[in-house]
Amino acid sequence: MLARMRIMGVLSTVVLVMSGVAAAPSEITTRPAGAATRTPGPQAPAVAARSAYLIDSAGTVHYAKRPARRAAVASLVKIMTTYVVLRETARTEAELTDLITVTKSDVRHAAANGATSAALRKGERLSVLDLLHGVMLPSGADASHALARRYGPGQSAFVAKMNAAARTLGLADTRYTNADGLPYSGYSTAADQARLTQAALGDAAFRAIAAKRVHRTGKHTWRTTNRLFARTDGVIGVKTGFTNAAGFCLAFAADRAGRRLVGVLLGDQDERRFRTAAALLDYAEDRLNG
Repeated sequence: MLARMRIMGVLSTVVLVMSGVAAAPSEITTRPAGAATRTPGPQAPAVAARSAYLIDSAGTVHYAKRPARRAAVASLVKIMTTYVVLRETARTEAELTDLITVTKSDVRHAAANGATSAALRKGERLSVLDLLHGVMLPSGADASHALARRYGPGQSAFVAKMNAAARTLGLADTRYTNADGLPYSGYSTAADQARLTQAALGDAAFRAIAAKRVHRTGKHTWRTTNRLFARTDGVIGVKTGFTNAAGFCLAFAADRAGRRLVGVLLGDQDERRFRTAAALLDYAEDRLNG
């Protein structure tokens, strides 16, 4: 009987080889008759950015590539700037309609550093809310300078508040040295920036600003630099950034499959960051949908 079983096993192997069937040993010997074949899950897209991170509102991490790598994050710094200003106005019971007068130093700061600006003019008076739009949409270093000057008060005091907020949020790998992300010695990580973005999106005023594509006030018309809105569905912001040191960066968020997805790309190329973000959002949605 034993000899017959060995002969049958040899004949079965010969039949498989002659018929061209390439089956793994486990498939031949252990799969029960009629067992279902497992369908592969969605494939993660290729991500060329130096660092990347994608998490949802339930805490599920959908993608991570060097998430704890410390690096410059360019104008993603302005997410913290906006977050701190909104916290300060709430703490002091100030109104977002309060006016701030633009100074020569605000205008000069952006011009002297070759930074993006909101085209502010010395002497004009804008509300805190308008200036926050000037920070987030056109990424105005003049607007962030004016807000830091007011809510530090002064740049050094404001940066101290940014770093205090980072510690409160548990951003252990983040250090700020200014309010705009111009070339500097500070740093953060993709994971920390995603956590910050999640916290900032908990504020209704921040969500409203981040979701705006165009904001008009007085003689200014500001348009978002975030081209992800035109690429995919459910986008709710958040912020672009670029310096030579940081490369092209993007913090992004979208509501998909009943959850809020928040992602960060650091050290990417300009157009590619938007393609990659859209692909990551689709990938996470596919995973959430099973």
